[in-house]
Amino acid sequence: MNELVSIITPTFNAEKYIRATLQSVLDQSYHNWEMILVDDASTDDTVKIIKAFAEKDNRFKLFKLDKNSGNGFARNVALEKATGKYIAYLDADDLWIPTKLEKQIQFLKANNLPFTFSFYDCIDEDGNSLNRRVEAPLNLTYNQLFFCNYVGNLTAIYDAEYFGKIIIEATEKRQDWRLWLTILKQIKVTKPVPEPLAFYRIRKDSISSSKFKLIKHNFGVYRDFHGFNLVSSIFLMTRFLFTQLIIKSKYIKKV
Repeated sequence: MNELVSIITPTFNAEKYIRATLQSVLDQSYHNWEMILVDDASTDDTVKIIKAFAEKDNRFKLFKLDKNSGNGFARNVALEKATGKYIAYLDADDLWIPTKLEKQIQFLKANNLPFTFSFYDCIDEDGNSLNRRVEAPLNLTYNQLFFCNYVGNLTAIYDAEYFGKIIIEATEKRQDWRLWLTILKQIKVTKPVPEPLAFYRIRKDSISSSKFKLIKHNFGVYRDFHGFNLVSSIFLMTRFLFTQLIIKSKYIKKV
């Protein structure tokens, strides 16, 4: 039996990328999915493009916010509307390979896991390969994740019947990392599908491309999410930076 997968996708002014993202979902070899798209008051043609897909295939479900409320808020609205056994995440500018869902669900069942993710390849704004593959530990523990986010948001999938719907406060940055930490705190260890199943688009204006912003938001995970005091948070952030620069770099391969 093929259980329903709910794909969570917030959108905001993504007209340049959303068509390819939707097509990558439409091309999935696993057919029992719904894609919950919550548009965060886009001012371009994002909604028009999504509507064109939704008119042809009712698995695309579009919801619109009246005012711009942020990516995290839109993601949580989408999660509330999801009805699938499995929750998967895909941002509006990233892509899946056609066997992504099929391989991951087979992997979840074969390994008796309620959560998995995968390796992914990087592309530039125009979809060209950056010849970079991001891998991860084959047995990812909570302790490893605590010092470095090895889980690409575009590759993650979890069993909502096992965990329930996990909602992270929309005001908190690094919402994805906090989500994986919440999951790993419960199950202690998980495994990725050890092959690239998605393409992560690196954009010049993305938060991930701003190193200073990233350090600030990661610091907030230790200070606000975990509740460590200032001194401990600085120490943990130093350890995080060491892990990010020295250890995680070993998992980034040229292809």
